[in-house]
Amino acid sequence: MISLSIIIVSFNTKEVTSRCLISLKKNFKKYPLDYEVIVIDNGSKDSSLEMINKQTQNWRNLKVIDAKKNLGYGKANNLGLKVSKGKYILYLNSDAIVTEINFQDLISFIERDSKIGGLTVKVILQNGLIDPASHRGFPTPWASLTYFLGLEKLFGKVYLLNSLFGKYHLKDRNLKNIHEIDVPTGAFFLAPRKLLNKIGGFDQDYFAYGEDIELAYQIKNFGFKIFYYPLYEVLHLKSISGLKKVNSEIRKKTKFHFYDSMKIFYRKHYENKYPWIFNKLIYLAIDLKAKFSK
Repeated sequence: MISLSIIIVSFNTKEVTSRCLISLKKNFKKYPLDYEVIVIDNGSKDSSLEMINKQTQNWRNLKVIDAKKNLGYGKANNLGLKVSKGKYILYLNSDAIVTEINFQDLISFIERDSKIGGLTVKVILQNGLIDPASHRGFPTPWASLTYFLGLEKLFGKVYLLNSLFGKYHLKDRNLKNIHEIDVPTGAFFLAPRKLLNKIGGFDQDYFAYGEDIELAYQIKNFGFKIFYYPLYEVLHLKSISGLKKVNSEIRKKTKFHFYDSMKIFYRKHYENKYPWIFNKLIYLAIDLKAKFSK
């Protein structure tokens, strides 16, 4: 068994996937490790598969799986998990750029505590700010309400109030320090293979979006912790393959899956805790948010 398997799902993101792979190859030259990179191509139409196959010719650690169709994010990642050989698994988005990460250091941190079941680094957007999706609490009704009403933004920097109104993005935590979180982003999600096998990988009820929240929930449900480790950074070229796609049809489908994932998570974990009228209001709020979002 090797130390690390990096699993990447590719879908019509040829240019950024190429940047992602090139950055990984350079990173491992600087920080050697026994690793493999597995790219699952979800039926791309932009010659992504040809580009990846070409890179395999000069990179023995790179493997590619042609899914031939869009399996969705979770199912494709599970296909990668099935054929991987790493003791640790890193789920990495195709639009994430790794430049200066010593993965052995991350693995060593996890191995200090047998109850650590997940880890992410500081995920930075192109504007230099942290990706909010990489540092989250679970989307409970209260956390979601305070976030969408703008109370998190209003009180996010106010001591004590930020712990009450900033639960969605854990606004009471210091982003410079290592600490426990609930949910990292699937753009950079490191976890022990043994635990992922026990959980069963990503929940395939989600087609796109929400899988990382569900996986984090299951990790916590098994009694493990997830850590934010800001000693390293990764650049996330967000939305290139998502909601801001130029193609209107892809954007429409992506938007549907984005909001549908909210309903799926709520139905799985919160619906049975509240009266039916409250649940009706939650689903209505999600539908309205989807309808009026850009």
